[in-house]
Amino acid sequence: MHSKRVKGLTWMAAISFLLCVTGLGWAVNDYLIAKPTGLTVPVQETGDGAAEREEETLHIVAIGDSLTRGMGDNAGKGYVGYTRELLEKGGRNVSLVNLGIKGLTTTGLMEQLQQNEVQRQIGEADMLLMTIGANDLFMGGEALSNLSENSLDQVSAAALERLNGILHTVQGLNDEAPIYVFGLYDPFADLELGSLTSEGVRKWNYEVQETAAAYPEAVFVPVYDLFQGNLAQYLFTDRFHPNEKGYLQMAERVSALILASGGAQ
Repeated sequence: MHSKRVKGLTWMAAISFLLCVTGLGWAVNDYLIAKPTGLTVPVQETGDGAAEREEETLHIVAIGDSLTRGMGDNAGKGYVGYTRELLEKGGRNVSLVNLGIKGLTTTGLMEQLQQNEVQRQIGEADMLLMTIGANDLFMGGEALSNLSENSLDQVSAAALERLNGILHTVQGLNDEAPIYVFGLYDPFADLELGSLTSEGVRKWNYEVQETAAAYPEAVFVPVYDLFQGNLAQYLFTDRFHPNEKGYLQMAERVSALILASGGAQ
């Protein structure tokens, strides 16, 4: 009887020991799984941390004609792409949407601004870039044969009225994002009609600057001085669009204005 009792107690002790060891093993295993190992596991952030990182990205939307599109730059970047690179070199994360269209006029841009997706993009932008007006004044160079001071004045007046409507629409969609409005250079300054075209471009630039001044977030970006006397160096072979060097000049000008205003901080 005593022997059977001892055996029973021995078996119970053994079973208890095994259960304890097994339980300890499970606990240790759980600890090792939960313990950080130095490997970074990607986690999708939510809440304030994710929002702060999202805010660190500068969302730029570019609108306008073939200059915004980057025509003439063999690298396909244009002033928009080079501006992005310059800001990124300054330590900023930049996301970019380029809505530029080759051959766009002020009339075409007004129509584009009625599109729902374009409105959404502009509404979400932290900053906007825009070139427009060259196709109104010169039709890509096709209007040179019939160009006169009177015709330039008439075309310019109508285009400036539409430009005012464009700025009004853009600021209505987003009244916080600065919009950098580029002036024009004169690609025909070296031609026989150069004095006429240059005068028309200077008048346009002055009126654009005055128009932009009426909008708190609009900033005029002068480029006439950059190209004056440097057309052979900064124009593409079509003698109308900038080449990569010309676009880089434009990008450096607008980047300087952005940084000076604190817009890239």
